[in-house]
Amino acid sequence: MKLSPENKIAGVLVPLFALRGENDLGIGDVAALREFIDWIAGIGFKLIQLLPINETGSDNSPYNAISAMAIEPATLHLAPNSPRELTHEDFDEVLGSFDVPGFRGDGVKYRLVKKLKRRLLENAFANFSAKADEDRRAAFGKFCEEEAEWLPDYTLFRTLMEVNGDSPAWDRWPAQCQSIERARIWLRDLLPERQKNIVERQAFFSFVQWIAYEQWRETKSYAEAHGVALMGDIPFGVSYYSADVFARPDEFMLEWSGGAPPEPHFKDDLFTQKWGQNWGIPLYRWDRMCANNLKWWRKRVCAVRRIFHLFRIDHVQGFYRIYAFPWRPRKNKDFLPVDQNEMLKMTDGRAPHFVPRNDETSENREANKSDGEKYLRIVLEEAGTSRVIGEDLGVVPDYVRPNLRVLGIAGFKIPQWEARDGEIVPGEEYERLSVATYATHDHKPIRALWEEALARSTATSEQSLSELEKIARFAGLDPKIEELNFEKDLYSAIMEALFKSNAWIAIVMITDLLAREYRFNVPGTKTKWNWTRRTRRSVAQLRASRKERKRMQLIHELLEKAGRT
Repeated sequence: MKLSPENKIAGVLVPLFALRGENDLGIGDVAALREFIDWIAGIGFKLIQLLPINETGSDNSPYNAISAMAIEPATLHLAPNSPRELTHEDFDEVLGSFDVPGFRGDGVKYRLVKKLKRRLLENAFANFSAKADEDRRAAFGKFCEEEAEWLPDYTLFRTLMEVNGDSPAWDRWPAQCQSIERARIWLRDLLPERQKNIVERQAFFSFVQWIAYEQWRETKSYAEAHGVALMGDIPFGVSYYSADVFARPDEFMLEWSGGAPPEPHFKDDLFTQKWGQNWGIPLYRWDRMCANNLKWWRKRVCAVRRIFHLFRIDHVQGFYRIYAFPWRPRKNKDFLPVDQNEMLKMTDGRAPHFVPRNDETSENREANKSDGEKYLRIVLEEAGTSRVIGEDLGVVPDYVRPNLRVLGIAGFKIPQWEARDGEIVPGEEYERLSVATYATHDHKPIRALWEEALARSTATSEQSLSELEKIARFAGLDPKIEELNFEKDLYSAIMEALFKSNAWIAIVMITDLLAREYRFNVPGTKTKWNWTRRTRRSVAQLRASRKERKRMQLIHELLEKAGRT
């Protein structure tokens, strides 16, 4: 894929779990993604932006994965002969015994879906172990050898999770398993039969990752053949309860919890407005990471580069400095009602602050900029020819965006947030090296803003109205929203304005493309809908819908008119 800012393109942001494939097993997978590639390529889109595809934990958040390297097994397409070790008989037997009503419903039922897919993969692994030919075994062996830097640590962690009730909370495991060194001694001292069982489970988890990397590389090739680039996502942080922290704790600051400073924009969450976003990610010990030439970060970038044509780094400003909390997220509720003095009493005088230093002096700002540039240059070195995008939203220091441009990293433009002297910045004034979009996975879809603004009855109605008015101004419309019709006036105008902008990439969130209201995530909250929402219709149904065909014909014409096809 020749991806250059000289050629403007457009794409769609879609969480993979949200897609409905022809015969999916309750969650979007790589087969559904291939259907989606076919559909959007015909419309004229040249890119699909995905959320992280790493293996998730109990909260199902793609940004809180239990491994920075391992792929989520639920993303795999499992069907007769996919993988080739999964027979018709095995598939039908497992599916026939899995009689759970509604597991293909509106939301992803992760516990059921993961259980089903694990059983199918276990059957495939049993067949592989018993019947695989020499070439297939050699390919598996080669994969394990190539991934030896992370795979054995991950499979041991993953097996220990099973031993401990599928919990990744390694600090609550029995003492003999609470560090990787002790766990290896524990494994070595087990009775032979028990040791054999553990080793076999490690082999199973290695097999799953081999199949995962196979399927994703094939999907990358499929996208290329259709002229569509896949854009991956690397979260800046990694979960406290991850194989990475378990295997290399000396490279993390476990006593602090990374996040973002107070952010008034998110009216849905009082804690975020008061204290900030506490993500629970451990901070990096950059000095120790630099001592081995950022080996872990290099492997992380290498892994995503093999599967995606370009990738986004979530919270890229974390490379420069990150906001740190002296408590873990599970204690957020204890701090919500207290003031600053009470908070300091509860934390022995430790307050949330920026690490490694704040931006209050010119010396600090220069040092932060220098650190961030040094680390990002290593990321770019490992990325090679793959383009890197930086998510530079929120409270951003004034040196970050200019520095990203120097490095050749495209930043984001949210039209309703781009203002100069109180006026919305026109799209034609955007830097070419940028990505323009109205919403990320964390934001309300435009249709939701519309309904909320017109209702004028919720706590956030005024904010939604203000956002919509800014979007309308960006699109050259009269900002009096109540006088507009969503379909006839607003939809086409805002899409045209986005596509006409000077940004290299214009991205439309799937819910905005389809003019839907539902959200994929509400930051700072724990609800049953976070990371579970699915599109109402399958990709095939969207293609067949007369209404959607008409809408996509309009989008195609706007893309052509803007020179993005």
